[in-house]
Amino acid sequence: MNLSSLLEAVTPIRITESGGLRPEIGSIHYRAQDVQPGGLFVAIAGLAADGHDFVDEAVARGALAIIAQKPVNQEAAIIEVENSRKALAAVSDRFYISPSQKLTMIGITGTNGKTTTAFLVERILLKAGCNVGVIGTLNYRYGDKTFSSPMTTPESLDLQRILADMLKDGVTHVVMEVTSHAIDLHRVDHCRLDVAVFTNLSQDHLDYHGNMESYWQCKKRMFTEILNSGPKKSLGSVVLNHNDEKGQELLSLFSEKTGPFSVLSVGTAADNNVRCQNIEYDLAGMRGRITTPGGTFEFKSPLVGHYNLENILCATGAAIALNLSLDAIKAGLEEVAGVPGRLESITNDIERFVYVDYAHTPDALDNVLSVLKKLATGKVICVFGCGGNRDRAKRPQMGAIASRLCDLTVITNDNPRTESPREIIGQILEGIKTAAVYRYTPSDLAAGLTQRGYVVEPDRKNAIQLAVLASRPGDTVLIAGKGDETYQIIKENIIPFDDRAEARAALSALAPMFPKKHQTESPGKGT
Repeated sequence: MNLSSLLEAVTPIRITESGGLRPEIGSIHYRAQDVQPGGLFVAIAGLAADGHDFVDEAVARGALAIIAQKPVNQEAAIIEVENSRKALAAVSDRFYISPSQKLTMIGITGTNGKTTTAFLVERILLKAGCNVGVIGTLNYRYGDKTFSSPMTTPESLDLQRILADMLKDGVTHVVMEVTSHAIDLHRVDHCRLDVAVFTNLSQDHLDYHGNMESYWQCKKRMFTEILNSGPKKSLGSVVLNHNDEKGQELLSLFSEKTGPFSVLSVGTAADNNVRCQNIEYDLAGMRGRITTPGGTFEFKSPLVGHYNLENILCATGAAIALNLSLDAIKAGLEEVAGVPGRLESITNDIERFVYVDYAHTPDALDNVLSVLKKLATGKVICVFGCGGNRDRAKRPQMGAIASRLCDLTVITNDNPRTESPREIIGQILEGIKTAAVYRYTPSDLAAGLTQRGYVVEPDRKNAIQLAVLASRPGDTVLIAGKGDETYQIIKENIIPFDDRAEARAALSALAPMFPKKHQTESPGKGT
């Protein structure tokens, strides 16, 4: 694409025309090491490095033009802008010829529930005969293609490329998880949404946002700015979880202003557009009735817990906003037996109920442990840690939650990154100690649990083994925090590690001590 045409998408502060503005641009880049001859390099400030420090490398590799938000002195066309991240999103959209305008886009945001809600919406769309693409935490996928997911919501250039590839491959509908980082860093600017879904808001990412109010104001922008821009702004629909306080606030915001949006509230109360009745929970999941503006249907789902009911209602709301049939909605909901790493059951034949779950926030841990405690037939044991270089305020909160809801809490490492694992564990223990529970040593646990307590084992593999060893037939073990991740980040190293594989190994090691019985599946498989 001609450079001058690309620049119609931005508002430059100044342009230095060394090399001119007429060249054809063959590619766009935000990493200098990826620049190809004839490319445009957009210098953005990242969380770890600043692209402005690599402009010389980009030009040496053949960049014909540079977009930057700082003065640059180079033999290339230099376009200085106020915000180079905004510019990257704008030129990427223009370069790939605005693929989101031609796709039906469903954006899902919230602290918890994004992945499961996206999974549910995907299955409903497939049942309705749509060609679906998904962009989220687990991966990016469409048709028979699956790609690894370095971040939940890709950088704007990568996002527009993925959408263009999906469109070229015949995708009609895209379900996208939208994080607060993606909103704040303008990754989803120029991504034209048809439906915007809000799941909930609870404490997370305060290392980045600083406080809950900033976090909330960032999340709101998906509804007040991103949905309310571009050629689809008069066509969009909003789906809000009215069970959540911030969902109620959003609903009030839209009620006070006459706007172009169709707004659907979902929840358990009778005044919601999408609501549920006669919900029954048991070890097999849940069943009940869902009422929508288009009618009512009975459903059964293997997903467990009240928080998963909210995910189901959010997915139903998105489907109603897209005018999908109740038959497709019911079939899609009932087809989802579980989501990888979301209360994922680890089957075994020694009568333990073992789960791996991604819960890494206070609210998520509280939700999943509350469900398991209610359904458990024996003791509840939880293994968890907290990520390094992330929100420190949630660490004692999660310790307090685990000590309140568990018979045994095993404190270990998560992804400590460059933080001291000992300091992270110490901050978790501040919350655990408020419950005045007994401190076990690892050697104590071979004899079983005599009272509610906790143990510290920094090595995550050993911690999982300890939890399984301390369990007895009928007990429930939750391994929380990492879900389907297949690695651990320790200092600068990424080490292969999978909670599910380690749980299976621990169960296999314990199996010879118990007579073989029927396989035991945990009562639920999704969050």
